[in-house]
Amino acid sequence: MVPWFKRDKDKLSSQSRRNIPDGVWVLCPVCQVSLYHKELERNLDVCPKCGHHFRFPSAKYIDLLLDEGDHREYDAGLRSADPLKFKDTSAYTDRLAKNTKKSGLTDAIRCVSGELDERPVQLAVMDFAFMGGSVGSVVGEKLCRAVMRAVENRCPLIVISCSGGMRMQEGILSLMQMAKVSAALVRLSNLPQPFISIMTNPTTGGTTASYAMSGDVNISEPGALIGFAGPRVIKQTIGEDLPKGFQSAEFVQEHGFLDLIVARSELKGKVSSLLGLLQGEAVKPG
Repeated sequence: MVPWFKRDKDKLSSQSRRNIPDGVWVLCPVCQVSLYHKELERNLDVCPKCGHHFRFPSAKYIDLLLDEGDHREYDAGLRSADPLKFKDTSAYTDRLAKNTKKSGLTDAIRCVSGELDERPVQLAVMDFAFMGGSVGSVVGEKLCRAVMRAVENRCPLIVISCSGGMRMQEGILSLMQMAKVSAALVRLSNLPQPFISIMTNPTTGGTTASYAMSGDVNISEPGALIGFAGPRVIKQTIGEDLPKGFQSAEFVQEHGFLDLIVARSELKGKVSSLLGLLQGEAVKPG
């Protein structure tokens, strides 16, 4: 038998090589381990080696938190206008069309009603796939409507944030969404219905400075970037090196701005327990 290292190279044709399609393997940015995509999906897009939480689409969060069965999506047809006729490297209208085609979404948030462990809830989930989860007029309007549905139906509100902040293409109209949503949340705060804010990677800018930090309970996934300005901008501004882990969820919790850090696999159970406690339900044994 001819040893493998003496085989004729001409016989090793390209046909004998197995072509691996793109996307079959995913490299974890933290531990640098190559992960089989199907295995990663089964693990809720969490690295089984180091626990790094990959970005999770809004549709998957809805399936994760809400009970199986009917849930209703609201205001899916709302679309951003272009009142400023904004254009940088491309027109704002072109950016909107491109992001809609790429993500399958009409804007950076989905708002649904359903049940979480048989409790009626209003759920709003931001999606980074649409313009980096930026907040424009549509995101603000959909959030306000979700808050008002929680008020009208006397049910809890859950908001999952994943955002780079306000959408610069809408200028002051975008910035006003911070005050608009915060004002709506005041009405909910006057009722005995909880608002649970869940921050994922990243939650930054005006999103953090307004509703994301306004929850009765503020939760984060492990390792999420949470802050106002980014670490690079802060370092350039103050001219000093930043502490290790600065603006990570763990750092933010250590400094008192975050109540809980919850792994994605435990998120539904933890939120369910919190809703029970905040709504005065009897504590179940165990």
